[in-house]
Amino acid sequence: MSNPNPKFSLRQLQRAELPIDTIKLARFLVGKVVVHDLPAGRLCGRIVEVEAYPPADPAAHHFRGPTPRIRSMYLAPGHVYVFFNYGAHFMLNVVSEPAATAAAILIRALEPLEGIELMQQHRKTTRLLDLTRGPGRLAAALRIDRRHDGLDLCAPGPLWLAETNLPVGPIGKSVRIGISRGADLPLRFYERGNPFVSGPKRLLVPAPGRKKITSRPN
Repeated sequence: MSNPNPKFSLRQLQRAELPIDTIKLARFLVGKVVVHDLPAGRLCGRIVEVEAYPPADPAAHHFRGPTPRIRSMYLAPGHVYVFFNYGAHFMLNVVSEPAATAAAILIRALEPLEGIELMQQHRKTTRLLDLTRGPGRLAAALRIDRRHDGLDLCAPGPLWLAETNLPVGPIGKSVRIGISRGADLPLRFYERGNPFVSGPKRLLVPAPGRKKITSRPN
């Protein structure tokens, strides 16, 4: 299958360019590119959907304090936090607060840009929309696992974060997907109308005194 975006440039982001705030960084990451350079070739995709897990978030892994499993969440912004979800899928996260303060942003969906044939081999499917739509799928497509936990996306290495010249559409906001705690917080950001966004249309029934939150991803 041909590259759907054959003309684009990539420039590695520096840590000084990253907003030092989980929610601001989450919005900033929409439209940026995750790059994984493998011996077989380059894999990369444009970020089109994220979820923020800021400090003191009851839905976050860091809510009950530090453990060896989440050590990387306490690194400087721009580092990788990878976890294994339900014993089935790896999940790619970007650390988002100053060192020693745990918080991260889950990368939920990518728009494939380069290395699509390799992604198809990794995912065992030729369907473009199934390659990187969803956090488990994108980690499998890009061959990201616990070996990458703690890597610095802003340093030289095989896994890095880039800015591109491709345009970014309007950014939408909604509640997060598949959580029970903090479920009414509008901390999911996505590119409106992008077919690679993983989340469905959702309607949150408000608690007394709260406004209704509606998302219309597509």
